[in-house]
Amino acid sequence: MGVTCVCQVPVAEGKSVQQTVDMLHKKLEQLGAVKQGSFCVDCETYHATCCLSVTGQPSKLLYVMHNSEIPLSCLALFEGGPCLIADANFDVLMVKLKSHFQNAKGHKVESRGSRYRYCDFLIKVGTVTMSSSARGISVEVEYCPCVVPGDCWNLMKEFMQSFLGPSVPELPSVFAAKPEGLFAPADCVDTMTQYLELFNKLRKLQIPGSNVR
Repeated sequence: MGVTCVCQVPVAEGKSVQQTVDMLHKKLEQLGAVKQGSFCVDCETYHATCCLSVTGQPSKLLYVMHNSEIPLSCLALFEGGPCLIADANFDVLMVKLKSHFQNAKGHKVESRGSRYRYCDFLIKVGTVTMSSSARGISVEVEYCPCVVPGDCWNLMKEFMQSFLGPSVPELPSVFAAKPEGLFAPADCVDTMTQYLELFNKLRKLQIPGSNVR
C-alpha cells in the first residue's frame, strides 16, 4: 500500500449525488484511467454498555471497519486511539462481547463505488451511505510507488487537481502529525483513519438529492 489521500467531494450545484459521481467517472476516463472493478469501505459503531469508564470519564466509542482492499483483516479504532488490526473473525468476537460493547443500530456507514487505475495511481470514487440514504461522495487517491507522504504529496496534489479542480484537499492531518526527518511510512491505518474522519463528518449532514436509487 502506498500513500493514500481520502477526501470529500461536494455535490455539484444543481446535481444529485449520483450525477456528480458520474461526472467524476467521466473526467477520470477522459484522462485515460481504466476501471478495475469496485470497492467498499464500511464502519460499524459500538458504545460501551457502561456509561462511564473506570477513570470517571465518558467511555470512548469503538469503530470496527472493513476495506475490500484488505479482505482478510479488519480494523478496530477507539475514539482518539489506539487502533487494532485484527483478522476478519473480529466481528464474531464483538458479538460475544455484546455485554460490554453494544452495536449502535442505524449508525453503519459505508462508501461503495468504482475503482480506477491511472499509471501509478489508484482512484476510488464512492457514494457514502447511511441507512440507505446517500450522505456524500468520497474520493480515495493512492500513489502506489511511494510510502513516505512528504516525498510525493506535491505530485499527488497535481494529479488530483486534474479531475477534482478546486476540491483538492490539503495534506491529511494523519500525515501532518508524523514526525519530520524520520522514516514514518503510510499504512492502512492512515487510510482508514481518514475514512473514519470523513464518515463522522458526513453522519451529521443532510444534503439535497440524497436518496439512493
